Amino acid sequence: MNHISDIEITIGSWTWVIPQSILVWFALCIIFAVFFYVAGKRIDRADPAKASKGLVYVAEEMLNLAIYVTGNNLKDKVYHYLPVFGTLLFMMAAANLVGLLGWQNPTSNVSFNGTLAICVFLTTQYHGIKKGGLVNRLKELAEPFWFLFPLNIIGELAPVISLTMRLFGNMLAGYLITALVYTLMANTMPFGILGFAVTPFLHMYFDIFSGCIQSFIFFTLSSYFIGQQVADQEE
Repeated sequence: MNHISDIEITIGSWTWVIPQSILVWFALCIIFAVFFYVAGKRIDRADPAKASKGLVYVAEEMLNLAIYVTGNNLKDKVYHYLPVFGTLLFMMAAANLVGLLGWQNPTSNVSFNGTLAICVFLTTQYHGIKKGGLVNRLKELAEPFWFLFPLNIIGELAPVISLTMRLFGNMLAGYLITALVYTLMANTMPFGILGFAVTPFLHMYFDIFSGCIQSFIFFTLSSYFIGQQVADQEE
């Protein structure tokens, strides 16, 4: 399998390790930044009277897919959140597919998934407070009875753990199983070459099917949690 080594930065007695998964995510950030910049320029020059093609067509289909995934939950607020959700949706899908290249999926890093889930949690709470103020938000968490407040707090925190561990568990399991199979193949050559009859199916399931499904679930749930708070603001 191809390998991108971790980077270790040492300053005195302090060592900072940047894992392979974060390096892959950083590379994807650069790639998508260039893609969206070029696509934006092409769209600006495109003739609206003619059928879209090439990069413009791809960008339009990506937009439609992002609206499809989050639109039902965010309703007419979808365009407000589309720059964030749309970008992260396709970046996460690409991150889940890099296992096809033999690299570690960024989503198999629990800290990466936790960061995204915490951002969703903070955004949800921000809109809950913005909608009616801090006091009203605390009252909502004390409904229907004040002694249920601790349970409601747990209920608010549960999606963070759920979003993090669901994505982490599925993607890490796929990465480890595939890595173990390739390691077994390398250690049992020449008989290990028979493993190539199995590895395409592993990649199809763990990297393509599971990767796309987990991206869809993550952003469908994220938009649902945020949509619960912004829906009452719609006129």
